[in-house]
Amino acid sequence: MLYPLLWMVSSSLKPNDLIFRDPSLLPAAWDLTNYTIGWNALAHPFTHYLANSAVVVAGAVLGNLVSCSMAAYAFARLNFTGRRLWFAIMLMSIMLPIHVVIVPQYVLFSELDWINTFLPLIVPKFLATDAFFIFLMVQFFRGIPKELDEAARLDGCGHIRIYARIMMPLSLPALATTAIFTFIWTWNDFFGQLIFLTSPDMYTVPVALRTFVDSTGSSNWGALFAMSIVSLIPVFVVFLFGQKYLVKGIATTGIK
Repeated sequence: MLYPLLWMVSSSLKPNDLIFRDPSLLPAAWDLTNYTIGWNALAHPFTHYLANSAVVVAGAVLGNLVSCSMAAYAFARLNFTGRRLWFAIMLMSIMLPIHVVIVPQYVLFSELDWINTFLPLIVPKFLATDAFFIFLMVQFFRGIPKELDEAARLDGCGHIRIYARIMMPLSLPALATTAIFTFIWTWNDFFGQLIFLTSPDMYTVPVALRTFVDSTGSSNWGALFAMSIVSLIPVFVVFLFGQKYLVKGIATTGIK
C-alpha cells in the first residue's frame, strides 16, 4: 500500500532520465531541483493553484457543514408530510453517478454564466447535495436523546436554538467527519474541476498537475512527482489532526 507513495517520493528526488530506469527507492543520484522547477514550471507559481484549491475546499466544507446538518436535523427531529418518502429519495440520490448529472449541471451553470468560476463547485454544497453526509448526520442526531430537545423547549427554545446550541455542540465528531471527507474529496476532485474551470488562471491543484503531462511525450515527470508530494501535504495534515474525530464519528454513527 505504501510502495507507490514511497516510489513517488523517491522519484521526485531523481533526475528525469533515472525515474523509470532506476526502480530502487533510494535514488542513485539526488536532484532537488525538481521542486524548484515544478513550483515555477506553469503559468503561475504553484502557490496560485494551492490558493485556488483552498478557496474551493473552504467553500465546500462550510457549505456541507451548514446545509447537510440542517437537512439532517429536519429528517431526524421534525415531523413533516412525506418525511420518509423524501428521506428515501435522498438516499436513492447516492446511487446516481456523477456522469449522469454532469451534463444537466453544465447546461444549468452555463445558463447562469458560472462556467470558469468557482461557483459551480461551491454553491451546490450550500444546497445539501451530498446525501452521504446528510445520512451520516441523521444517524448521529438520532442517537442524541430527545429529552434534551424537550428540556430546551420548556426553557423557551425553538428549533433554531435547539439546532445551534444543543445539536451542533454535541455533534462535533459527525461534523468533523463531514469536514474531513469533504476536504479530501474536494481537494482531490479532478473531473468536476476540469469540466467547470476552463482558464489556466482558475486551475486548482489536480488540474494544474495534469498540465505537467504532455501528450507528445515530453512530460516533466520529476516536477510532476515533486508537486504531487506538495499537494499531498495538506491532506496528510488534515487527516493527521482530524483522525481522532474521524474514527469517533464513524464509530458513533454505526452503533445502534
